[in-house]
Amino acid sequence: MNVILGVIFHFLGGFASGSFYIPYKKVKGWSWESYWIVGGLFSWLVVPPVAAWLTIPGFTEMISGAAGTTLGYTFLFGVLWGIGGLTYGLGVRYLGVSLGSSIILGLCMVFGALIPAIYYDFFPKEGKDTFSEMIGSQWGLTIMAGLLLCIIGIVISGKAGMMKEKQLCAAPVDPHGTEVKTEYKFGLGMFVSIISGVLSACFNFGLEAGQDLANVANEAWKAANPGDGEFLYRNNVIYVVLLWGGLTTNFIWCMILNARNKSFGDYTNKKTPLFKNYLFSAIAGTAWFLQFFFYGMGESKLGNGPSSWILHMAFIILVANMWGLVLKEWKGVSKQTKTIIAAGIATIILSVLLVGRGNSLHEKSKNEKAVTYVSYNNEL
Repeated sequence: MNVILGVIFHFLGGFASGSFYIPYKKVKGWSWESYWIVGGLFSWLVVPPVAAWLTIPGFTEMISGAAGTTLGYTFLFGVLWGIGGLTYGLGVRYLGVSLGSSIILGLCMVFGALIPAIYYDFFPKEGKDTFSEMIGSQWGLTIMAGLLLCIIGIVISGKAGMMKEKQLCAAPVDPHGTEVKTEYKFGLGMFVSIISGVLSACFNFGLEAGQDLANVANEAWKAANPGDGEFLYRNNVIYVVLLWGGLTTNFIWCMILNARNKSFGDYTNKKTPLFKNYLFSAIAGTAWFLQFFFYGMGESKLGNGPSSWILHMAFIILVANMWGLVLKEWKGVSKQTKTIIAAGIATIILSVLLVGRGNSLHEKSKNEKAVTYVSYNNEL
């Protein structure tokens, strides 16, 4: 049951993340940096502490009482992740929601899933899955196979993206085309997407660095609710610190762009639909945060290991590709190109199923070990 709930929560998080950029398309007359930072203020400054306040009593005391190294590393990884978030927006801008998200999140999935597991091989910690355990077990190999299959799906999607670029460059401009089509730049988009994919994985590293905060919240909740299992919202206290780092990076860069592009006037420009611009930016920012709200719930059911991160990223890729089809980002390309992108999506779906299977095997293995341990103690 935990596996099923975990997969559902990760899907909800993936849907929120894969959809968050859509409201930005309703913003009119603002530069990218203006609507990005307005939405970001909700994502990183407003909504996280509200969510923590609603779900974790005394979360401010938990933060103030944490070790400086825990707060420092969590914040640092947030800063690095913030750079990845900045380039994510550019990747989607130049490659489209479908292809840009697939490439960025695929790289993010690989780095975010494997590096922590490799780290725990050298610095073991109770309850954390290591890379050695993964490659030495059936559940781990199943998850690795799912990861490999997802990479294949991303490569297939990338092939479709290159074919799309050639066909759109050769075809006349469609007067009814979307904004994404007119800004489509495969080379530049790939460059910023690779940077974004690598640095975006730092969010998972930040979650690992802030686990002491989550553990305090978890233990406090379990003491107040004995027998009710793990705390669904324990990660909400980590997000407050981690997202301060993301806010720092994004705020500095967007202010630089505002100054360079002379776009500070966007925020008060009455020639634009100000109320709607602020509203849609706020919706986008809130939707963005909800991905990690549900990620924390899924992680509480599956554990903060490679499988949780892979499922989260894979669902975002699927939802982003769905929006790519809805927004007709593949309009005007050949049937062969559409077939290839469909094959890429189908491959990613299969990878999700494999990871889900690996999770089931992992939970079964843990339960068998627990039963063996209890039986052994009873015999003693």
